[in-house]
Amino acid sequence: MVTAQPLPEGFTELEVFAIGTALLVEALLGFCLNGLTIISFRKIKELRTPSNLLVLSIALADCGICINAFIAAFSSFLRYWPYGSDGCQIHGFQGFLTALASISSSAAVAWDRYHHYCTRSKLQWSTAISMMVFAWLFAAFWSVMPLLGWGEYDYEPLRTCCTLDYSKGDRNYITFLFALSIFNFMIPGFIMLMAYQSVHQKFKKSGHYKFNTGLPLKTLVICWGPYCLLCFYAAVENVMFISPKYRMIPAVIAKTVPTVDAFVYALGNENYRGGIWQFLTGQKTEKAEVDNKTK
Repeated sequence: MVTAQPLPEGFTELEVFAIGTALLVEALLGFCLNGLTIISFRKIKELRTPSNLLVLSIALADCGICINAFIAAFSSFLRYWPYGSDGCQIHGFQGFLTALASISSSAAVAWDRYHHYCTRSKLQWSTAISMMVFAWLFAAFWSVMPLLGWGEYDYEPLRTCCTLDYSKGDRNYITFLFALSIFNFMIPGFIMLMAYQSVHQKFKKSGHYKFNTGLPLKTLVICWGPYCLLCFYAAVENVMFISPKYRMIPAVIAKTVPTVDAFVYALGNENYRGGIWQFLTGQKTEKAEVDNKTK
């Protein structure tokens, strides 16, 4: 007979089940949509362009976020973390790596769109591959720092998943947080802001808006903003006074990124959407301009 594990402190049984269910739905939906993006890129020749390689990078990172969320959901249903302290460190590292790679890749797409529409320069394969490799190596650098002592990975308030430990709020945490935020949130956000503002002005002059230029940056701020605010609050105040259930909300919101990204960068892209339709049905849609730009 299996003995039921005690509920995590500060949570009711319904709340634990609700968080686990939300994480599971986010993981499955995001993984299916981004998996479809990846497979379509592999199978449909017309999708294999340098610009779409950057979309592929986002999809790969987002699939990693979904795997991280699925593990957290499974542990939530168990009511405890079954993989030990080493497993917690791996889970924290993997989650950070894929999240930072997703953000960096989104900034790379913004940079590509700026040059496509504003300078009319075409992205080359060598540049696209270099940008993708840099995004992942840059993410790996920051993700490995907590394993080496700058920052620290520990359990989330539910104690069924792991992330950056913001509970201490000491100098080690604060210095890592500020450096991390500048290079992995503020700078990518600034790149996206400037790029999409320039593209918006270009669209305004022509009178033809090919996609919603505000949506990618809004996605970044809405999905990752609450988590960033929680981490910054922990740098100046004792965050442990906030109820554990409320401290879990930003993490759950952040896990919606893979699903939202799939609609913004793949399904919202006329060319990519046509390639996905061709993969699913075998029918080609009317050839769209291959520009990797969201309609």
